[in-house]
Parts: sequence; structure tokens; C-alpha cells
Amino acid sequence: MKKIFKLFVSVLAVAALTACGTAVQPNDFKVNPSPLTVVGDLVDADITGTFPVKKFSKKAVLTVTPVLKFNGTEVEGQSVTYVGEKVKENGSIVSYKEGGRFKLHASFAYVPEMEVCELYLRFTAKNGKKVVVIPETKVADGLVTTVKFAVAEDVKSQVTADAFQRIIQEQTEADIHFLIQQSTLRNSELKSQDMKDLHAAIKDADTTANKAINKLEVAGYASPDGKEDLNAKLADARQAKAEKYLQKQMKKAKVNAAIESNVTAEDWAGFQAAMEASNIQDKELVLRVLNIYTDPEDREKQIKNLSHVWTELADNILPALRRSRLILTTDLIGKSDEEIAALAQNDPAALNVEELLYAATLTNDLNEKVTIYKKAVAQYGNDYRSHNNLGMIYFAQGKVAEATDCYAAALKLAPKNADVNYNAAIAAMAVNDLKKAEEHLGKAAGTQGDLNTALGTLYTMKGDYDAAKKAFGKSVSNNAAVLYILIEDYAAARQTLANVEKPNATTAYLKAIVCARTNAREDVYEHLAVAVQLNEGLKAKAQNDIEFAKYQAEEEFQAIVK
Repeated sequence: MKKIFKLFVSVLAVAALTACGTAVQPNDFKVNPSPLTVVGDLVDADITGTFPVKKFSKKAVLTVTPVLKFNGTEVEGQSVTYVGEKVKENGSIVSYKEGGRFKLHASFAYVPEMEVCELYLRFTAKNGKKVVVIPETKVADGLVTTVKFAVAEDVKSQVTADAFQRIIQEQTEADIHFLIQQSTLRNSELKSQDMKDLHAAIKDADTTANKAINKLEVAGYASPDGKEDLNAKLADARQAKAEKYLQKQMKKAKVNAAIESNVTAEDWAGFQAAMEASNIQDKELVLRVLNIYTDPEDREKQIKNLSHVWTELADNILPALRRSRLILTTDLIGKSDEEIAALAQNDPAALNVEELLYAATLTNDLNEKVTIYKKAVAQYGNDYRSHNNLGMIYFAQGKVAEATDCYAAALKLAPKNADVNYNAAIAAMAVNDLKKAEEHLGKAAGTQGDLNTALGTLYTMKGDYDAAKKAFGKSVSNNAAVLYILIEDYAAARQTLANVEKPNATTAYLKAIVCARTNAREDVYEHLAVAVQLNEGLKAKAQNDIEFAKYQAEEEFQAIVK
């Protein structure tokens, strides 16, 4: 919207002033932008004009003050002063013979009441000692406030997630070791504490109400020394005998579960792990051999060549690899959603922090969420997530001050947490504390929230549209569409609005603005009707919105907004 508003001084007024020989008023005013536009939190305008030749008296002093009038009040901007060639006062000198250019920059701090406004120039003039009365002149009418549709509420806050797991898996392991080149089960191995613990865990998983056997594995291994075919037979035999023994024990215990079998003929992975955990002299040399040689025979040959090491390996590493591994995976089954929801209401102390935070996700009622998160704060006040998530719900309810307090409490516990800083930034934007918002977003790298939309919104609100466009990237939101409208990229604005995930009244209103700016008359009415149907408060907004100035007198428009 780069139309230049032109206002010519009344010919009659100029003639009257000229007749008195005191015509010091400039004319042919131009205002840019026109209409006036909010950028950031300022209403700025550059006003230019012309001082006619042989009209500005050499003794004249003219002070021009911009005045913005709105809602029965007015605000004055910074004045500029022009003086004739014989005047000793400070000011820009205007030549009597040649005339000159008039230039003034007006700037006003925006307040919402300015939406319906008029910009005037107010003159104070004198010629020598004679005071000259010049009527104030209106140079602009109306204010574009579309930037104010970029709001913090369009940026989705980020929950700090619970770690609740309905099913937690536990493993119990036991090894049955064998003598070199043998697969005989020895009583000493079958009666080890690990085997006793395994049998107890199997029985417990089978009989406990909130437990279940997920998987039972028996794996047979051979150490990587010796011939490969012999090792393969040993590994098979060790697995088979261990499985047969386990089946027998489970039958006695009346436990019914399938057993999965695995065989590793030469346990090089176990060998490397044992070496890395050992304090054997020259272990780095052995590990280097493992990395250089991948063929099993080459590995064994090279290691055996290290005769001073091989004896120690044979005594301390290899025996542990001649084994069968028995692995029980147990499912520990947690409380049901119904149980958690009921306890959150009636006995929250019976829930751990993960369960209580999870309980808040089981309802869509914001008041219920507040109640649950308050209980989490009371019980687990040292967990920053309780404070952050409570703040997030307060913000969704429009309680920005309460949300800000919650985020502050969370940041005391976790000052560097990216998600909390991200949420705190959104709350700061909601009260127009853009400096604080920028500080928090500077600490929000790595957040799971939509950082691009947050940064794009911040820069849009600040009036830095180049930075906003870069920050938004491919972000799809009402706020991104506002930016595209402001930089007059209407194709991008249309595409963005068409892809907003959850379109609302603002989405429809912005579509109407795009159509108004591109002269799509019928589409203006279609989208505006949807907007006011979703939010009746937009009726009053549309009636005064200069974006729809050329439509406001039409019957179709009035039928929508009346």
C-alpha cells in the first residue's frame, strides 16, 4: 500500500494570505505512508511540501507541529521551524526568491484508540512582530493497524513432557559357564546366585498381577579360540542343554512361556568388550589387532603371536566367553488411564511425578488441567515441569500474569531450559515486553516449540520485517500471513492462510484483508462473513478498519458488520 496522499492548500486561503503579504505556509503536501501505518509500536510519517517562490517573507518565522487527533483527544509530535532570510532565530532558512522544500518527520507512540484518527499540521507564524494566523491543515486520514494481528497467542506454547511409561521393561540375566571344549552342565553353575535370581524373577513375573513375561532367551556361545566348526558345535550344544534345563525348571514351577534361542559360534564382540573392561597389559595392542583384522582366523593368529599376552587371555578373558546366557525380559505394567485420572482427583499423593504430570494430559478441560498441575506443584515443587506446564495452561486461559509467575518459578529451577525460556518469551510478547521476549528467545535454542514462528512474530511486532521474513521461513501461521500482508507479498499471504492448520476468525479476517488489497470484492465479503460469524467482536473492527475503506459504504458490507 504505497499510495501517496496529496492535500492541496485551499486556493482561497492562500490568496487571502498572499494579499496580506505574509504567505509563509507551504502547500502541495504529501504524506508517506498514506494511510498512516503502525510499525512496531510507532506511527511514523514523512510529510513533504513546497514553499512557493516569492511568498516566504524574509522576516517570517513558521513553526509546524504534527498533531494526531483521535477519540476526542490529540497528541502533538516534534515541531520544525522555518525562518526567512533576515531572521536571526534558529530554523531552516527559506529563500524568498526561490522558495523551498518543506519536510517534517512525525512520530507517535501507538495506542489502540488511534485506529480512527486524522493527522493535522498546526502552524504558528509571525512576520516580524506581527502574528499570522494560519488554519491547521489535515494531511492524512486513517491508520492501518494490521500489524496488531500478529499476536503472542498465535504462537503455540510448549509443554515439558512427562516420562510416564505404561509398561516398563526389566531384564534379569544369568550365565552358565562351561569348561573349555565342553557343553556339560555343572551343578556349581546351576546353583549360582544369578541362576537363583533368574528362577525367582521368572516366577514373580508369572504370578504378580502387574507383571508379565515379555521374552525369555537362551543364547549359546563359544570363545573365539579354536577351530570355527568346533566352536559352532559347542555353541549349539551349550544353547540346547541350557534351554532343556530351563524348560524343565519352568515346568516344575508351572510357568508357561516360549523360549527364543540364539547361537554365537565365536564371541568376538564379547571378547572385545571384556578386553576394553580389563586391565590386561598390552590390551590396546590386542584391541588394535581387532580393529585391523576382520577375518576370525587372522585375528586369532595375530593374537596368538603375542605369546606374552595369550597366556593371560586364556586365563582371564576366554573362560567367561564359554557360556550360555539366559535373559528374562519382564513387563512391569503401570496404572491404567482410568486409575491415574481417579487418583489425580482423589488421592494425588499416590502418584509419582511422572504419573501426575501424565494425568493432566488425560483431560481437555483447562480448569481440570490447572487443578492437576497445582497438585503437582504442591507435591513436586522442585520439578520445573510442574510450574512450566501450569503456566502454559494459564496462558491458554488468557491469564498472562499468572503464566509469567509460573515461568519465573520454573526458570529458578531450570534457568537454561529451552522450553521454559521459549514459553516465557511468548508471555513477554503478550504484554508487549519485546526486550524481555528477545532475551528469553536467545536462550531457547533447542526447544521443541515453534521457535521460527516465535522469532518471526517478535520481529514482526518490532517492525523489523526483513528479519521476520527470514525467521518465519516456511512457518505456516496467522502471524506469518500478517508479515506477508505488510510486505505486500499477497501470493505468500494467500498460500499461508490457506494452509493454517486450525483456521480461526483471525485467519478469515486476514483473508478478507488480502482480498481487499487485491480488489477481489466478492471474496472480501465471503471471508469477512466467516470472520464475524466466528468472532462478533470483529464487526466493530471492520467498520473502522481502513483496510476496508472502499467497501464500508456498500450495503453488502454493512449487512455483514451491522
